Amino acid sequence: MDRTVSQRELRNDAAAVLRDVQGGETLIVTRNGTPVAELRPVPPRRFVPRSVIAAAAGSAPRVDAARFRSDIDEWVDQSIDG
Repeated sequence: MDRTVSQRELRNDAAAVLRDVQGGETLIVTRNGTPVAELRPVPPRRFVPRSVIAAAAGSAPRVDAARFRSDIDEWVDQSIDG
């Protein structure tokens, strides 16, 4: 269950609150007892090596540019006046 912190607690003890969030805890911030925000950890960035991307691109299906363009033109109105 998510922990609740008041706006006042967040203001007065922001460093401790953010340490908890950084530690993986999700917090609900309340104002006058009403939930107004959610503080949650940002997921860590995942590094993908260039070789992995190149391998995925090498095994991806080829795109026929003319067929792709005709599919787009069939479904999307390209006129300015729309």
